[in-house]
Amino acid sequence: MKIFRKKRFPNGRRHIYFMGVKIFSYQKRLSGFDAVYNRRFEGLTDKEIKYCLQEQFQRFAGYKLNLDNPQTFNEKLQWLKLYYHRHPNPLMTKCADKVGVRDYIAEKIGKKYLVPCLGVWDNPDDIDFDKLPDKFVLKVNWGSGQNIIVKDKSKLDIIDAREKLRQWMKPESNHYNCFFEWPYKDIKPKIIAEKFLDFGSDLLDYKIMCYNGIPKNIFVCSERFTNLKITIFDSKWKRLPVKRLCHPVSQKEIKCPERFQEMLELSKILAKQFLFVRVDFFCVKNKMYIGEMTFFPGAGIEKFEPNEWDKKLGDLLVLPKDK
Repeated sequence: MKIFRKKRFPNGRRHIYFMGVKIFSYQKRLSGFDAVYNRRFEGLTDKEIKYCLQEQFQRFAGYKLNLDNPQTFNEKLQWLKLYYHRHPNPLMTKCADKVGVRDYIAEKIGKKYLVPCLGVWDNPDDIDFDKLPDKFVLKVNWGSGQNIIVKDKSKLDIIDAREKLRQWMKPESNHYNCFFEWPYKDIKPKIIAEKFLDFGSDLLDYKIMCYNGIPKNIFVCSERFTNLKITIFDSKWKRLPVKRLCHPVSQKEIKCPERFQEMLELSKILAKQFLFVRVDFFCVKNKMYIGEMTFFPGAGIEKFEPNEWDKKLGDLLVLPKDK
């Protein structure tokens, strides 16, 4: 899923959108939020970051952000953005990095859960496409939805692929510079090539949400190649009456995966060091892989429906008493 996009207008103004909502305008004369947000590459004070988070939250979540006494799931993720970096867990930066997380996963649960790596590069021009197989996947280590899936290398536009990767490696694509997700701030951008996995007509993506180290619910992504659906279950595989507002719920039966208990146990091992983390699994021909680990799903600003579930999910996450 492409999280944000830029739109350029004839008068030279440019706007950044997230889920159809404008989050920033490139203009010669800036005021208010845009004026502060424009200086994010120079470094903002905690007060300025707090202001930006409040403004973004109001635009997307649709209600005023309470950082003094956060109650909802989305509010608590914003609290972590603002305050948790003062006592940072360096593992969060390592695990937000799609290259670095591989070492963490291998150390904690074994290499067998990793998609085979075909190469890592600092520069798109360094990629020797002749040495890559006919099928592979290219991605940037700090990206979201920024993937180049190659099923036939002979049809790949290499110049276009290099240019896409080059754009995705620019500071504007760093999640810290978009939504102040601080684990991404110090990631050095890299390109990784992974083996293409033939998963057939549909790929179920099991996103296990872990609160204070315990897996509590699962966001299942299905029908990815037609019209993406997200269906939410609890840890007993009971379908919950809630949805992410940006994606419909699947009307099809989604069976509990055969290795579900193994997913929960592995998630618990990987999540032990963190207040909150989402661990993504998928299965191909009964072999299980971990896709990534995410600390701020949806940047902590995606709405739930019914909206009371924002509070119900927030109740599952216990924050430190000391900011």
